[in-house]
Amino acid sequence: MQKKIKVVAASVLLLSLSACGLLPEQTDETKGWSATKLYSEAKEEMAGQHYERAIQLYEKLEASYPFGVYAQQAQMEVAYAYYKAQDQAQALAAVERFIKLHPNHPNVDYMYYLRGLVNFNDQLSLLNFVYEQDPAERDPKATREAFAAFKALVDKFPNSKYAPDSVERMKYLINAMAKYEVYVARYYYRRGAYLAAANRAQDAVRDYRDSPSIEEALWIMARSYDKLGNTALRDDAMRVFKQNFPNSKFIEEGAPKPERKWWKFWG
Repeated sequence: MQKKIKVVAASVLLLSLSACGLLPEQTDETKGWSATKLYSEAKEEMAGQHYERAIQLYEKLEASYPFGVYAQQAQMEVAYAYYKAQDQAQALAAVERFIKLHPNHPNVDYMYYLRGLVNFNDQLSLLNFVYEQDPAERDPKATREAFAAFKALVDKFPNSKYAPDSVERMKYLINAMAKYEVYVARYYYRRGAYLAAANRAQDAVRDYRDSPSIEEALWIMARSYDKLGNTALRDDAMRVFKQNFPNSKFIEEGAPKPERKWWKFWG
């Protein structure tokens, strides 16, 4: 019996070896490619929007020629390729790696800018649904991180060619963050959580005083304090409101009510 088992096992082994011999060997087509060839091919893949293949070639370039003139450029291109592929986690990891390894690189300002862009695009997807989701389910973390990234660029490299665009994006993000705070304040107010509404509106007024959303924030503060019976804070908020927005539509119309969505049948 044992002899038969050994014969069967040997036969299976021979068949396995034969099958392996029939399979074509996997070859690395990039074997022997120069750094210039790898870089050129990766750029072509990027131009064709084949980002995964481009990333493979850039990483092969860096691994094969770590001290060559293309290595650092490949690291930057990998970060950009991940960004274009909408792989935010990998893009940020590549950006942070480059900044850590090459803090004095002549183009490191671009990596700070790219870090902002990655987070900026992430927060845009958040804002696209700002009126479709329960605000308690959203986290404006990406918005704050995008702002911090652009601010770091402007602070460290005020003369960078990316600085003007970063400043404009920071202005947009400030308005976005203020709008978020006011949206949450309005959310709490409509549900009778007047203290929470007043606090969130106050945060918006304190942190984003130049945003257009401050008009509604002050109005919500005054209304919330009125509901809470705190006449002193109500009058103070209303005084500041009328001083800054004497012709505000809120005085006549009251706080605007968001359009009722079909799925909010309970609201």
